[in-house]
Amino acid sequence: MANPIIDSHHHFWDPKSGGDYGWLSGPFEPINRVFEPADLRPSLEANRVSGTVLVQTWNDLGETWDFIRTAQVTDFVAGVVGWVDLTDPNVGETLAELKASPEGKWLVGIRHLIQTENDPNWLLRDDACRGLQAVEAAGLVYDLVPNLPQLPSCVRTVEAFPKMRFVLDHISKPNIRDRDFDDWSRLMHGFRAERDHVWCKLSGMVTEADWQNWTPEDLKPYVREVVDIFGVDRCMFGTDWPVCLVAASYDRVVDALRECLKDLSESDLDKIFGANAIEAYRLPGFLSRSGG
Repeated sequence: MANPIIDSHHHFWDPKSGGDYGWLSGPFEPINRVFEPADLRPSLEANRVSGTVLVQTWNDLGETWDFIRTAQVTDFVAGVVGWVDLTDPNVGETLAELKASPEGKWLVGIRHLIQTENDPNWLLRDDACRGLQAVEAAGLVYDLVPNLPQLPSCVRTVEAFPKMRFVLDHISKPNIRDRDFDDWSRLMHGFRAERDHVWCKLSGMVTEADWQNWTPEDLKPYVREVVDIFGVDRCMFGTDWPVCLVAASYDRVVDALRECLKDLSESDLDKIFGANAIEAYRLPGFLSRSGG
């Protein structure tokens, strides 16, 4: 398949599964329901998406096992970013067990919801750093998912692990709604010197904008800044479905990013919409599921 399109960030969930889904209330109530592969498939087909990266929704090892098993039986899931307890002294053994399982090849990355931690420097703790060393030794990507207060610790973390692959989720969630740009941009520039081993997802932006009134023009300054900082070889498309549905349809998220990037060449667009995610996550068998 020529020029595959990869959605580098989406979720599945069942709010009744016992997971930490208390946030699916208030304005997020419309997405407080089960989302599974059959719900996503029509949007992937309509947008010619070849494969996806399924990303954790809460800090639970059981979900990681569930997600790699889902990948094993879902033709479009090309990789899973799961969760393990970085602070567990036995995290290396946990990662080895996951990878050695029949579905283990689908585990391509790990992340922790650091924005839920009281300490904005949680990633810099000794126990968390030991966990990151185990993730690096396992050959996996580490996804960074900060808000602005955690962003400095993320920059220090990628500096401390120069041979490890990192992916920054959702352009670190700037407040697009209020057009907060300067502080976000200043902190983001800390990644410029590290972009040979750090990628950034052009995802999660519509839910940081005015849900009812946003336009691609609201997103453009942020997209252009990220592309300038990371380069076209280190940016990747992601929808953050189904979270995005509170502010936009899947199709509209795709169309908005294409509008923001319309001045790029076709070869650069191919990188952002597919090749970069394949390289960063080393996605197994997304072209031929039987080839693994």
